[in-house]
Amino acid sequence: MSSTPTPDGEASSNNRPKSTPFFQRIKSQIDNSAIITSGKGGKLLAVLIAIAWVSSGIYKVQPDEQGVVLRFGKWISTSEAGLHYHLPYPFETVLLPKVTKINQMQLGLQSSTDSNTTDSHENEMLTGDENIVEANCVVFWRIKDAGKYLFNIKNPDLALKIAAGSALREVIGRTPIQAAMSDKRAEIADETKILTQQLLDFEQSGILLTQVQLQRIDPPSAVIDAFNDVQRARADQERARNEAEAYHNDILPRARGDASHITQEAEAYKTQAVNQADGEAKSFLAVYQSYAQAKDVTAWRLYLQSIDAVLKKSSRVIIDSSGKGMSGVVPYMSLSDKTAGTAVEKIDNKAAAK
Repeated sequence: MSSTPTPDGEASSNNRPKSTPFFQRIKSQIDNSAIITSGKGGKLLAVLIAIAWVSSGIYKVQPDEQGVVLRFGKWISTSEAGLHYHLPYPFETVLLPKVTKINQMQLGLQSSTDSNTTDSHENEMLTGDENIVEANCVVFWRIKDAGKYLFNIKNPDLALKIAAGSALREVIGRTPIQAAMSDKRAEIADETKILTQQLLDFEQSGILLTQVQLQRIDPPSAVIDAFNDVQRARADQERARNEAEAYHNDILPRARGDASHITQEAEAYKTQAVNQADGEAKSFLAVYQSYAQAKDVTAWRLYLQSIDAVLKKSSRVIIDSSGKGMSGVVPYMSLSDKTAGTAVEKIDNKAAAK
């Protein structure tokens, strides 16, 4: 609808658009400010307002914070602890997130509230020897760079969960189930932390991991009984192997010691026998040389030595000087000996019988 011009050239008041309450408030504020500034203190008040507006850009960053400066909503810089300045609102604003606070996230744990919506196989992982285990852990982290944390990734918590879960699966995927459930738990946690931090740094997430704690690595509940039976069988096998090793370590040294002892005794006997034979051979050769030089003297000496050796075995000796054609020296056999007494009784019985 076109307005009907008046004789003064202005549009009719009936055809003018009606003012909204928003524009009416703006008009009233302008009128009030014009009235105030028209007074004597108007200029002073304007100066004070300008000073207050400019000084509103001063801000303080606490030791546990980082200042993220935004210019028209865009991140332009990050400030550390202390006093700083940014352009007043609405040109620039500052965010002060806590960067020393330790946060934690649990992976692989399911609560009763989300058991219907969460995949029941989320915490099942394949080991290096193609077994399935259920693993969960707790990730402790804090903000390393507030600007990257707020603006480089859309959902930091989801990104951390995906990165940590992927790293844990990769580490367990190259570890055998026995090692993962026993002596490699600490190593798995350390490797998971390192790999997760590499993924987060690659994405420039501004997140720093402080610790990764493995809480549980177990077979699935559906096969836990069968797995325990296998574990007990392996434990029995290991115990039997250890007992065999202990017996092996006990019997072999003793056998080696006995063999060495027998060998040493044989060597000693060999040396003794050879030396004795050598001595006897040398003695015989010496006697033979003497006999070759003086036969009668040597023969008599040998006879005397033989008699001396025989007489040494007797405790008493009887000398019969009346004997003819025989030696006067006769060995005495003691009558106290049982055998001797038996022989004498036999002789007497024979004489009586005659």
